[in-house]
This record gives sequence, structure tokens and C-alpha cells, in this order.
Amino acid sequence: MSDLESDSPIFKFLLLGGLFLVMLALLVDGRRPGSWNSWLSNSLASTPASSETCQGEVHQEVVLSREKLAAFLTVSEREPKVRVQDILQQPYCQLPTLEVRANVVAERAVYPLAFDPHTWLIVLYEGEEYAGYQFRFQQGEGKT
Repeated sequence: MSDLESDSPIFKFLLLGGLFLVMLALLVDGRRPGSWNSWLSNSLASTPASSETCQGEVHQEVVLSREKLAAFLTVSEREPKVRVQDILQQPYCQLPTLEVRANVVAERAVYPLAFDPHTWLIVLYEGEEYAGYQFRFQQGEGKT
């Protein structure tokens, strides 16, 4: 058999040490959204970035029902913007534009959920195409 048998204490120590180092690296990796380091930096941020506040007119009465959300989730990316707007109607507000890809300006529309007002559906448009969505969870501050 080899010098490092599976029952030797050195082998077990090396295996345990390697496993510990891998777990530590995964916890500290700030590039991963769910990592400890990214959670810590997000929890230390006291105020939302100015690019994440509503711009222009705010329509206080706008909320998104479960039915409209379900219909919206059937729309494929890159379908016409008007198809999404027909389902969702007028947004609560617009977030500032941003560049998701090089030289492509993206618009973002906000829709608070009727059944969870602290959760926003943010819809992304690139030109006249629907480009995706994300949910944003507000921390008890409600609509801004």
C-alpha cells in the first residue's frame, strides 16, 4: 500500500485542513452574492444608493396583483416592451437608467407587489425590448 493510508492521522489532518480552507474561501469570496463578505457589506450600507431611488413622477396608487405578476412571468425575454406594458400597465416609478451591457442604455420600471408592499418587481427594458426582471426587497421602509 502507499505511504499515506486512509487511516493515518496525517491524511485525516490534511483532508480536514483542506476542507476548512475551501469553506473559508467560499465564505469570504466577495464576488458571490450570497457570501458572508457581500452580506456584511450590504448590511453596513445605511442608505440605498442614489441610483436606486425613484426618478420623476411617482404613482402612489400603483400595486401589482398576483394575477398580473403571474401573467408577466409568462413573457419571454426580448419580447416587445409593449407586450409587458400591456400586462403590467403604468409603473409605480422609474429608476435611473443604467448600462447593463456596453453602449446599451437600460430603463427600469418599478412595480410594488400588492400582497407584499416591501417587495418591488423591477422590470428592465433595453430600447423597445423587455430584457429581464429582478425582485428588490425593501427593509421596512415601504415605497420610496
